[in-house]
Amino acid sequence: MISANNVRIEFGGEVLFDGISFHIGKKERIGLAGKNGAGKTTLLRVLNGEQEPTSGQVVTPEYTTLGYLPQEKIIRSSKTVLQETLSAFQFLNEIKQEFEQIQDQLGSRTDYESKAYGKLLDRLDELSHLLQVNEDDKLEGRAVKVLKGLGFLQSELSRPVNTFSLGWQMRMELAKLLLRQPTLLMLDEPTNHLDIDAIEWLENFLKSYHGSVLIVSHDRSFLDNLTGRTLEINNGKIYDYKVHYSKYLQLRDERIGQQMAQYNNQQKQIKEIEAFVERFRYKATKARQVQSRIKQLEKMERVGVDELDRAGMHFRFPPAPRSGKVVAEGKNVIKYYDKKLVLDRIDFQIIRGDKLAFVGRNGEGKTTLSKILAKQLSYEGDLKYGHNVQIAYYAQDQWEMLDPDKTIFETVDDIAVGDIRKRLKSILGAFLFQGDDVDKKISVLSGGEKARLSLAKLLLSPSNLLILDEPTNHLDLLSKDILKNALLQYDGTLIVVSHDRDFLQGLTGHFFEFKNHQIKEFIGSLEEYLEKRNIEQLRELEMNSKLIPAREKNSAGKKQEREQKKERERRERKLKKELEKIEGQIEAAEKKLLLINQKLSDPEKHVEEIKSGTLYKEHKDVEQQIEKLFKQWEDVQARLEGLS
Repeated sequence: MISANNVRIEFGGEVLFDGISFHIGKKERIGLAGKNGAGKTTLLRVLNGEQEPTSGQVVTPEYTTLGYLPQEKIIRSSKTVLQETLSAFQFLNEIKQEFEQIQDQLGSRTDYESKAYGKLLDRLDELSHLLQVNEDDKLEGRAVKVLKGLGFLQSELSRPVNTFSLGWQMRMELAKLLLRQPTLLMLDEPTNHLDIDAIEWLENFLKSYHGSVLIVSHDRSFLDNLTGRTLEINNGKIYDYKVHYSKYLQLRDERIGQQMAQYNNQQKQIKEIEAFVERFRYKATKARQVQSRIKQLEKMERVGVDELDRAGMHFRFPPAPRSGKVVAEGKNVIKYYDKKLVLDRIDFQIIRGDKLAFVGRNGEGKTTLSKILAKQLSYEGDLKYGHNVQIAYYAQDQWEMLDPDKTIFETVDDIAVGDIRKRLKSILGAFLFQGDDVDKKISVLSGGEKARLSLAKLLLSPSNLLILDEPTNHLDLLSKDILKNALLQYDGTLIVVSHDRDFLQGLTGHFFEFKNHQIKEFIGSLEEYLEKRNIEQLRELEMNSKLIPAREKNSAGKKQEREQKKERERRERKLKKELEKIEGQIEAAEKKLLLINQKLSDPEKHVEEIKSGTLYKEHKDVEQQIEKLFKQWEDVQARLEGLS
């Protein structure tokens, strides 16, 4: 469909790509990988025709349309959200004009058997199909459906675009792009401004998208759920893997391991040849052999080793001072912004050592409650903190609060006190700020560097209540993994606001869901929470459909019912499969327990195992495993029954 042939890109004499070639076929879902600065965004711009390659070419067949969503875009529009989104359909005017032009051409031609005539007929069929699926009376409905899928409320569609934040404006730009239906859709970090609901909706939309999709993302779950091919940019070259992102990481490490082995073998060979040349250089009887070795060295193609993106920050949070058992307790907490109600008489309790995630649609109050707990916002109601609670807060826009005129070192030196001042450079080094880097002004740092510096500031004073609002924004995948590992080892109380499913998975089993000015508590894994929430959404849809009089139900309503039924059946199949898997694990564990019991009943044959205590420990472990599996079985069975 679209091909890059021998593409080379230079910036000021620096080579970014050299001779890269690849082809994107129809309906492919491709992840574009590579460390920060490797050139992923540049490649998207080249494919989109915004930047010319230094040499080589990008071949785009006739009638291929391209769509590109950058990470950020300045939008100046006084139109309403719906009006601006409907402007995406301007391409239909061009299609109508082309349709009429081809009709005129066909009417004046008589070469009915020629290839040119057949080509015009094929194009007319394509245009006719596009016009049929984009009928004028359906456009607004489609626009509303996509906007709501990306998180907009019906009441927000009539608000001017310029009254929304950058994140919501980027959602609208994404909606426009999806409605234009380009042949190749290129998305640069599309999940940056989306919450979990919107990410899941986008995933499902893209899975059934008619064209091809090329994605740059630091969201591992998003890439794994969507892509089946990964292109990696490394050291100016491109590598093509026909697998999803997590499998690609495994294959990439194997490739670089093989390169390292080849490199070491070649270096050994080179040293042996050089030693021979040096030893016999001045012996006339060996002159021919020496010259042969020298030529061998000159002709040898040197093995290179690609870079692994291993330069991640490394740190641990300082030990948390002990606090009271109840860290914070709120009763009848109310928050208005001007006249807009955000939180309505909410009650909650946060216990020492809890790792709690705030989840829900953007704008429902997650950041508001985070700021209230961090003593950054006023409120109505009662909020009490436990004994010796010490708060550290990372705001969503923390990195924007840094003073652009200060250096990295000055930023941390301003707030450091006591003995920790002696360790400032080592702390900065753990966050990849080394040597002269510490003297850089904040104004020249990238978003990722500012995010790392803001995290470094959290280490400067011990805390036992850590509140993080979207801490993974602007962090690469490796840095996110290191932050997650540090949080798992943190022995204080954690509250995290995040839409990153891979980051939340395993980090927390306790959720506060924000919806309709209230919070709802859920205890369980992220997967269980998402499953429960999806079931509740289906029930809400069913209840709403029952409230509609039968005479008002149209074909769209029936279609929705069919889709709901299909979704229920899909979830039912998935849960039944999960039950079968757990039942198999229980059966295997019970067989193992039976074997252990047989050994215990015949102690003379198993003296060493019994004497060392190994057998008793194994017996206890297997019993606990069976108990855990039965609990999982009960949970899945309850979710299955909840579908009926």
